[in-house]
Amino acid sequence: MRRVLDEGLLLPVFQPIVDLRARAIHGYEALIRGPRDSGLHLPDRLFAAAKAAGLALELERACREASLRRFAGLGLIGRLFLNVTPSCLLDPQLMNGQTQSLLRELGLPANRLVLELTENQRVTNLPGIYEALQHYRGRGFQIAIDDLGEGFANLRMWSDLRPEFVKIDKHFVHGIADDRIKYHFVRAMQDLAEICNASLVAEGIERREDFECVRDMGIACGQGYFIARPVLEPPRYLPPMVVQALDRQQISLAPALAGASRPQSARTLLRVIEPLPCGATNDQAIARFEADPALYVLPVVNGVHPVGMINRHSLIDRFARPFRRELYGSKSCEMFMDHAPLIVDQAASIQELAMMLALAPKHYLYDGFIVTGEGRYLGVGNSQDLMAKITEMQISAARYANPLTQLPGNVPINEHIDRMLLAGIDFVAAYIDIDNFKPFNDNFGYRRGDDVIQMLGRLIGEVVETRQDFVGHIGGDDFFVVFQSPDWEMRCWQLVSAFTERIDALIGPDDPGRQGYLAENRRGEMVFHALPTLSVGAVRIKSGSFESHREVAAAASVAKKQAKKRAREPGTPGGGNVFVERRGAAELAANQLN
Repeated sequence: MRRVLDEGLLLPVFQPIVDLRARAIHGYEALIRGPRDSGLHLPDRLFAAAKAAGLALELERACREASLRRFAGLGLIGRLFLNVTPSCLLDPQLMNGQTQSLLRELGLPANRLVLELTENQRVTNLPGIYEALQHYRGRGFQIAIDDLGEGFANLRMWSDLRPEFVKIDKHFVHGIADDRIKYHFVRAMQDLAEICNASLVAEGIERREDFECVRDMGIACGQGYFIARPVLEPPRYLPPMVVQALDRQQISLAPALAGASRPQSARTLLRVIEPLPCGATNDQAIARFEADPALYVLPVVNGVHPVGMINRHSLIDRFARPFRRELYGSKSCEMFMDHAPLIVDQAASIQELAMMLALAPKHYLYDGFIVTGEGRYLGVGNSQDLMAKITEMQISAARYANPLTQLPGNVPINEHIDRMLLAGIDFVAAYIDIDNFKPFNDNFGYRRGDDVIQMLGRLIGEVVETRQDFVGHIGGDDFFVVFQSPDWEMRCWQLVSAFTERIDALIGPDDPGRQGYLAENRRGEMVFHALPTLSVGAVRIKSGSFESHREVAAAASVAKKQAKKRAREPGTPGGGNVFVERRGAAELAANQLN
């Protein structure tokens, strides 16, 4: 162990952490290995041997220095996540400025380092740890909690330490695509992260299905073997398999801009600014700003890949002091640039971009963001344009949502169906209508009728698979569901049954009759009216069988009429009905003409 430390035989390896919303590498976690072909190569044995020899703290110092030097030597982008134990945080050599000196020597700003608090030992001095973390935060470091849900990491530590990053233990990530319990655990963590203004990192992603599930949930970052294994020279750009998974065609289930003809993305905010090459000088950067008063930021690129951003006011302020231009004018522009700018892929949605800016440090609001395509620089965007676009989207969304249920109305329903048809995805269109609703509404009043409609809207949301199925409100007591879930027919029957139960509860025991009620008809005669029930008409939409939302809507309407007709047939038990239309578009059109 002594020889490993004295001869510098430690091997730092790095595993990329992907920003799933920006579709780019966010940074790397530094991991350590002992000498190859030795009993100390694996980290567990290495740290156990150090502890037995009384060299645990010295090993952590050596790991930290080796990782920092290797990271800087490779010229890796983004942030470096450094594992530290609670006892290491209180190490005098970490707090006395030695690490800051090393960072200055390597040219690494402190804001690119994330101290990842590992949980291989119990935290016994939480107030001391909290004080130490405040010390590091004051110097620009960020904090992460590792393995949430495993070991001693717990909600109290999250609440007390308020880390910028929280890593979800791989137990909850592996198999999440197939495990409803794990899914809801992570969803709860995500809700907490939004409240605490922290970014979640899903660790241990080994399967494509889990990667896609985590991405669709809106988790900020991902890490695991599916992306890349820890290696001495890690990838600088996303591997092709990861890009393919990110590019997998998705159909938005609840588009925020309901009236948009196409999804709004970061590309719509792109402004083309000629970037500076990383070899340019500070004098060249100032000359660009002086030549264009409207230019507020300058992106810096290495070839075609963005590496930094220079802020106009920050640079000019630095050079306003005496002799600064003479001292630093001929130096590289990298000296005063932000080495960790916000970089987003052109396909990132407006909602994802807004969330990234909301969770990012405040200076990103002024600097804006760099837009890339397949990792290549395309242009920049700013927060003012983003706010204008969001306002436009919110106004448009308000115009297209149903005011009673706030569900998407006719226009977004039609556009969603057209997107499904264009993508060539098989789905089921279900038209839902309440039977016996008008006499109920006339007798009990429109307020009670609205209660039934709102209840049905909530009930549909409970029955469908929210990640796959689109729910819309056509108007009045008519609803429309675009199912992608394979068990859609069972869900339709569940909806019919649950609606009958909810109606009984809504009417209440004090109202006359549990199966119906007496009320006047249009001729003033007292007649018995059955309680409202549901009719569901469903149509299987195969790829290429329908050309537009009009054909789908017409087929679903026919199926709904058949469901209502069968519900009225003598001998049919009450409680609603589901009818599945099995004819294609051509057959239905011919039938209507006849």
